[in-house]
Amino acid sequence: MHPAFSVILLTTLIGAGQGLFLAMFTGQLYAIAHFLPLQTSDFYASGSLLALSLLLGGLAASFFHLGRPERAWRAASCWRTSWLSREVIVLPLTMGLVAAYALTHLLGWTAPWFRVGALAVDLSLVLGVLGTLASLALFVCTAMVYAAVRFLEEWHSPLTVTNFLLLGTASGFMLAAAYSAWLGNPLVGFFGTWAVILTLAAALSRSAHLLRNARLEPRSTVQSAIGVRHSALLQKAQGATGGSFNTREFFHGRSARTLRWVRAFFLVTVFPLPVVLIALAHAEASSPLALTAFVVQFVGLMAERWYFFAEARHPQNLYYQSVA
Repeated sequence: MHPAFSVILLTTLIGAGQGLFLAMFTGQLYAIAHFLPLQTSDFYASGSLLALSLLLGGLAASFFHLGRPERAWRAASCWRTSWLSREVIVLPLTMGLVAAYALTHLLGWTAPWFRVGALAVDLSLVLGVLGTLASLALFVCTAMVYAAVRFLEEWHSPLTVTNFLLLGTASGFMLAAAYSAWLGNPLVGFFGTWAVILTLAAALSRSAHLLRNARLEPRSTVQSAIGVRHSALLQKAQGATGGSFNTREFFHGRSARTLRWVRAFFLVTVFPLPVVLIALAHAEASSPLALTAFVVQFVGLMAERWYFFAEARHPQNLYYQSVA
């Protein structure tokens, strides 16, 4: 498949935004349980606003992939059957809850409503729970846009959903660690530890996905596509003298060597390198190193997402392989 840069930005930006919000609310929950020191409302508000800006950036990037952006609202009309429609609905819902959570902390609307045992329930806690559920639903909706496509075997796997969830949360917690380090906040160790755990879990999941896809055998061949069983059948032309929508949108046009280089690049920059950098940042109390860890991982995630799209072999390319 052709990796559209706007979709790469959409999926990586909103993944990091969701992950950062989950990190902020996780920090608040740990503080409520007295496992961490309670932070000021400004800490949670600023972190959530940063998460919201990433979600907004992803939404803005998605419009560059639309042929008629003014009709984007119609994408929500098929929510009963389309994962894309569900994503279109859940994304603004998540953004609204993240914004409300940030505003609650910003305005100090954190007075307890009631108590359940030792737990003080306030507006920020309720919005945090709802925002968490919406963020997890958005991860599923975004991933299922691709995992639900049965004829693209590389995508049609539960590992697609797992990868989107783990990679997004890993980048979000890595950003939370960088954010804490930049403010000189003691939570950098907490967020950094979770970032390492999630990154290692994502490495296992993504490696399993790569191994699975490497063993796939195409269900269709040139012979089965046209109903001719001859073993030496070769396509010499696509039936047209130039490119077309099909050759532009359903194949990336890059060599197998390029794909191998991109795969090697993201395997290094998404997994081991950020782990080393965030560990050094914590040991040296260096905020620039913590920020570098996030930037390196995010660049690697963009390469990973490019590879995710490029790896998928659309069956229609059987008819256009002489150009593709």
